[in-house]
Amino acid sequence: MTAVLGWDIGGVNTKGARVAQARVVATRAVPYELQRDPAALAPLLRRLARDVGAAPGDAHAITMTAELSQLFRTKREGVGFVLDAVTAAFADACVRVWTVDARWLTPAQARREPHAVAAANWAATAHLVARFVPDCVLIDVGSTTTDIVPIAGGVPRAAGRTDTERLREGELVYTGALRTPAEAIAATVPVRGRATGVSAEGFALAGDVHLWRGELAPEDYSVPTPDGRPATRVFAGERLARVVCADRELLDDEGVSGIADALWDAQATRLRDAVVRARARCPALTRAVVTGLGEFLAAEAARRAGLQVIPLSDRLGPAARHAPAAAVALMFPS
Repeated sequence: MTAVLGWDIGGVNTKGARVAQARVVATRAVPYELQRDPAALAPLLRRLARDVGAAPGDAHAITMTAELSQLFRTKREGVGFVLDAVTAAFADACVRVWTVDARWLTPAQARREPHAVAAANWAATAHLVARFVPDCVLIDVGSTTTDIVPIAGGVPRAAGRTDTERLREGELVYTGALRTPAEAIAATVPVRGRATGVSAEGFALAGDVHLWRGELAPEDYSVPTPDGRPATRVFAGERLARVVCADRELLDDEGVSGIADALWDAQATRLRDAVVRARARCPALTRAVVTGLGEFLAAEAARRAGLQVIPLSDRLGPAARHAPAAAVALMFPS
């Protein structure tokens, strides 16, 4: 085995990381909506493997969330599709699939246990972080969702395992740094000092909030904008004005900033509340490991919850943005 390629295969993003000699040497991530072009998955995996310098002897470590795509009627069907694509892309390679309870399965075994491998990527990150910081709360804010996992004594202490259980326990929060619609963040925002209801028309995303405020760069805005116009601060301001059915002739920069700041605060408050709830099961925890595209949101939520902030990027560098892919590669059995 020359190296290991870790894969986090999602419904709207696919991420890969190559690990050699226990070090992440390359990462790649591409926006890819599976349901729009299902046949493209295997070619995409082959292309990304070339981009990260894959060699013929490399092994492949898999975790996934793509099974939740509306393309599939069941998660079982989705897991099978992803495994078909992986084995087609890397027919002669050693492939292992990570489970939510920290086991490695062959593709054949994973087909027999689809619910053990479905949406297990959060567990990969948590088990890796537990090796570095054995007592902490992991907060991973991605483009769409946030994972919150208490870790104590070097063991992830999640109360939920499936997506449904984790939603129930507040460990999976459907708010992220990019794809969340503005109307899913807050019901009202201030306009000229008065609380004003927001439109539910998909006019702006969380990405517009964080692009306007400077927390995301235009190149981080990796999904189509709601209006089809460029991912720039100027157009983000126009999209945010639309949230209250206004435009930039009616709202100046201060008005747009008022909307953006209110949406930022609502996201941070929601995440803080979820962190406080998760930490209640392990009240001695005083630190938070933060990561993901929305690391800045994770850090704010942690600070509001009274936790010391430790960026996972301090250990993994830029690969921290693709933590599950890096994690499965780093933890792959030798």
